[in-house]
Amino acid sequence: MRLTIVAGARPNFLKIAPLIREIEKVRLQGVNISYRLVHTGQHYDENLSKVFFRDLQIPEPDANLEAGSGSHAVQTATIMTGFEQELINNPCDIVVVVGDVNSTLACSIVAKKLNIKVAHIEAGIRSFDMTMPEEINRMVTDSITDYFFTPTETANENLMKSGVHASTVYYVGNIMIDSLLHSRNMLRKPTFIAAHDIDPAKCVVLTLHRPSNVDDPEHLKMLLDTILKNTRDYHIIFPVHPRTKKSLDAIGINDSRLIVTEPMNYLSFNYLVRSCAVVVTDSGGVQEETTVMGVPCITLRNNTERPETVDIGTNELIGDDMNKLEVALTNALDGKWKQGAIPDLWDGKTAQRIVKALLQISSSFTE
Repeated sequence: MRLTIVAGARPNFLKIAPLIREIEKVRLQGVNISYRLVHTGQHYDENLSKVFFRDLQIPEPDANLEAGSGSHAVQTATIMTGFEQELINNPCDIVVVVGDVNSTLACSIVAKKLNIKVAHIEAGIRSFDMTMPEEINRMVTDSITDYFFTPTETANENLMKSGVHASTVYYVGNIMIDSLLHSRNMLRKPTFIAAHDIDPAKCVVLTLHRPSNVDDPEHLKMLLDTILKNTRDYHIIFPVHPRTKKSLDAIGINDSRLIVTEPMNYLSFNYLVRSCAVVVTDSGGVQEETTVMGVPCITLRNNTERPETVDIGTNELIGDDMNKLEVALTNALDGKWKQGAIPDLWDGKTAQRIVKALLQISSSFTE
């Protein structure tokens, strides 16, 4: 079986790392499976791309399409053009895409146009919010996918309701948690923590990148003011996404408790998440990581494609309601947060289940 595995952005790297480790493991056992790793170059910043390959022990990609930035249309078209040539030069049996970024959508379309089967890892998750580019990517990708690898029962139900045949759905669990559990003994304290004499337990970790939260400088200022006013003497650790930096520079907030950093590597970031009092975020993946680590998570969104983190885990959605944000911060710092649990199959063995399924699929090719 020949696979082409696609990755383009930070969340993708977390999902392909355990898959590649498992493929290499079964190859050493004599199983006939090979892969080419294609990096689309959607995330090309050193802190958003290369360091994740290093920290997650991902091999150097066989090809880098160097798509770079641009509008959704420009970026998607650039990836499609490069990936078409990649597949023409290097045919495969299945293209494996992960998540919901532009690379996921672009490479799925190209593969299907070339009559190559598509397997989607993290299939079936939905926010049902069509203003989110990721939701469009998910829906279009799943509409042309051949093999669906799902993280939750909710994802299974979403696919069934959309008419997907049950025989093509493989309930395997959350592969991003494989990366988290694999690296838990390798997490490292960021150097600035010691330099600023900061107690990680007296910190709030903040991540923001969604347009609704960061594109309007005044809205971003309101969020930061509310967080600063309701976190007592705690430090706010804010790794700034490139999208956020322009608005942050425009508002010029100057507070000694607000520690603004460059985008952080995976091991340092999750050291802080594991150690901190509460996380405030608009990220999808962080909702999952906090649930597994048992850390209170306040999500500045009205909806989530990961409802299990709210129904089962430690996550709460508060949208853009500043009163709810104040109450949530107070409850978290007072130790009055809900006791979460870990969803089924978020156990670090998802990659094993995926590779086993892929080998079953491969055997059907020769029948």
